[in-house]
Amino acid sequence: MTDSSGPLLAVDGTPLKRKLAQSMFRSRARAFGLALPLLAFIIVVFVYPILDFLRQSVYDARFATLMPATSEVMADWDGSTAPTEEMAVALVADLVVAKKEKTIGKVATRVNRELSGTRSLFTKTARSAKKMKPPFMEALIEKDRDWADIETWQAMKTASRVYTPAYIAAALDRKMLADGSIVRQSEERRIHVQLFAKTLEISFLVTIFCLILGYPIAFLMASLPLRTSNLLLILVLLPFWTSLLVRTTAWIAMLQAQGVMNDLFVVFGLATDEDRFSLIYNKTGTLIAMTHILLPFMILPLFSVMKTIPPSYVRAAKSMGATDWTAFWRVYFPQSVPGIGAGALLVFILAIGYYITPALVGGQDGQMVSNIIDFHMRKSLNWNLAAALGLVMLVFVMFLFWVYDRVVGIDNMKLG
Repeated sequence: MTDSSGPLLAVDGTPLKRKLAQSMFRSRARAFGLALPLLAFIIVVFVYPILDFLRQSVYDARFATLMPATSEVMADWDGSTAPTEEMAVALVADLVVAKKEKTIGKVATRVNRELSGTRSLFTKTARSAKKMKPPFMEALIEKDRDWADIETWQAMKTASRVYTPAYIAAALDRKMLADGSIVRQSEERRIHVQLFAKTLEISFLVTIFCLILGYPIAFLMASLPLRTSNLLLILVLLPFWTSLLVRTTAWIAMLQAQGVMNDLFVVFGLATDEDRFSLIYNKTGTLIAMTHILLPFMILPLFSVMKTIPPSYVRAAKSMGATDWTAFWRVYFPQSVPGIGAGALLVFILAIGYYITPALVGGQDGQMVSNIIDFHMRKSLNWNLAAALGLVMLVFVMFLFWVYDRVVGIDNMKLG
């Protein structure tokens, strides 16, 4: 050590403050080194695939890559004047190459997403492109009158953009024109906004139903002796030991017209044998099945918070003249709000991205955005639109997080 006026020194003469900083740095470096494999795993198998998928909502280079000459000429076209002979020359040259390299199908599919019916136009024209002679615009029109329609060329200009908001616009029932402006889709093609609204409605209702059913159960579990409480906790966790597909399939047997629920309604006189309730392949079936499946995710956060609330608080309120209801509402319930926030947020986020249950029991009325995303990824193979739908939903959910934080506060949410 030095005198009282100088800095404290370690045994080797290094200032103690620097020695402590070095020790803390080594400790943090070891901790980071231990967490690095897990961090790398999460980035490689979780973060990167999601970001790469979402990138496809604004990125599509197929037309620009496979039709380079046409894309270059289209870049200088304003999208409103008549197509030029130069554009026709570039198009025919690109069609010849696309036919030879067997990529015309990808080109036709890309343009067809901007203007329905153009797939056959491109494939048919590509087969004859090699034999065409100038003037090429007249040759194209002679092959098919659709080449005289400016909408066909406008669709190609839109498709030629590598980075484009066209897919996000389509996810919001909008359409991007060749000049870059965005307009509303025709009324018969406006399906996505309604689907988003239905998804939010179902998720919100499932959250409310889970709260109504789960709060009394969690309250009972927190109030009972430990032995009984643990038994009820096992019963709550029991569904997790059963496959989600099995539980959903069981609801099909329960809710169908000749199922258990309708048979009980007939027995108790709530319905006649000829006029049974429609409980499946609609929104009702989706709400019932999803509420049952997601109910434990509401009960567990509530129970973990309620378990930490001292019973003496309620007894003290009653001793001061409060009724049972007043003691519950003014003393107990406010302390359980963090559990309500955690459970509601957990159930809502799970419900908004649910797929299997709406697919099996929802029918046409119970479909959600996740089902349409799956359709575009597996059947229509329109991954760009699927990514755009996912991006819109992600942005909206993040907005709800922000609203929740402003109104309730994320810091007030806890799991026990």
